[in-house]
Amino acid sequence: MRVNSSLFFMIAVLMMFVNTANAKDKNNKKEKSGYKFTIIKDIPCSPVENQYSSGTCWIFSGLSFFESEMMRLNKPLVNLSEMFVVWHAYNDKADKMVRMHGHTNFSPGGAFHDVAYVIKKYGIVPESVYRGLNYGENKHIHGEMDEVLKDQVDGILKNKNKRLSTAWKKVIDKTLSTYMGELPDTFEYKGEEYTPKSFAKNYVGLNMDDYVEVTSFTHHPYYQKFILEVPDNWLWGEVYNVPLDDMMNIIDNSVNNGYTVAWASDVSEKGFSSSKNGVAVVPIADTLSMSDTELAKWDSLPESKKDLKLYSLEKPGKEKDITAEIRQKAFDDYETTDDHGLQIVGTAKDKNGTLYYKVKNSWGDYNKYKGFFFASHPFVRYKTTSIMVNKNAIPVEIREKLGL
Repeated sequence: MRVNSSLFFMIAVLMMFVNTANAKDKNNKKEKSGYKFTIIKDIPCSPVENQYSSGTCWIFSGLSFFESEMMRLNKPLVNLSEMFVVWHAYNDKADKMVRMHGHTNFSPGGAFHDVAYVIKKYGIVPESVYRGLNYGENKHIHGEMDEVLKDQVDGILKNKNKRLSTAWKKVIDKTLSTYMGELPDTFEYKGEEYTPKSFAKNYVGLNMDDYVEVTSFTHHPYYQKFILEVPDNWLWGEVYNVPLDDMMNIIDNSVNNGYTVAWASDVSEKGFSSSKNGVAVVPIADTLSMSDTELAKWDSLPESKKDLKLYSLEKPGKEKDITAEIRQKAFDDYETTDDHGLQIVGTAKDKNGTLYYKVKNSWGDYNKYKGFFFASHPFVRYKTTSIMVNKNAIPVEIREKLGL
């Protein structure tokens, strides 16, 4: 059979036109059905940074929080040194590990109170003074350093001398300084000479006692402090425990009054899609991909059964109602773990008028929102392990109950 080349060409052009039109139609539908945010509250914060291949999210978000506090108080913007804090935290963590005969956690992870602890005890320096990159890299790649430090501490614990030498701490100090550089005793910044402590006092000018951590769990009494049981809490830092609605009120009151919030959260939830969709949500079901028949069956299900369906992250939808019991069970079952440190820097609403928190991450410019994403209220209610706030940002009635 001979093919008519002209007819074949016309059919090919027509098919290409149809496919292009269909693709455009799909993209338009996706754009219309997808997430689109309008900023409501946008609190000034320092530029997004990149922790890269290091387990130091707690320090990037913690220092970003304090940088925002400086901006709130009309102090000059300064990029504070994350690795200065990491050096001291790792060093003191090794001491704690040895004192505990190895029965505590020794890892690169940490908590927001570690940042306040280091600033209060050792001071702080600008990033330009101490970058912590002394090992042939221009980004933070800590895998080798983490393993070397862990091996050294394990060796010290396993030694057969039956007592510690006077040299072991110097070994840790030297390893940290070899990888990250010697710590400065004094330095010049903008024409003035400082020590780390005088820079913290006279330039940064924040009182670390003004900052408290808050959480909400049912296994401890409300309006009291307890040591949060997460592995990275090597300092055994205490947090204030409040009812779930109070915790959310503290976050909202902070943001509404121009205070950012340091936010520790689980990010292993299926609804955490900050890279692809720029959101963190707790959707009930994947209604977008259901057929009409499936959707009808879905609508007829009781609410208790609807969370058995697959998640959808392609457009705003109904989310789970998060109670204190649901939140506690996820924590007790290790479904909620202390994964990541972030900073809440504002609020936004989607096209349906649903409120979200604007969140600053520390993964660089990795998504369509240039390193930020939007977390729903249900996600924050569900997956928050703790927050750090300025105590003055806590509503008065809650502060009184906490004795603050």
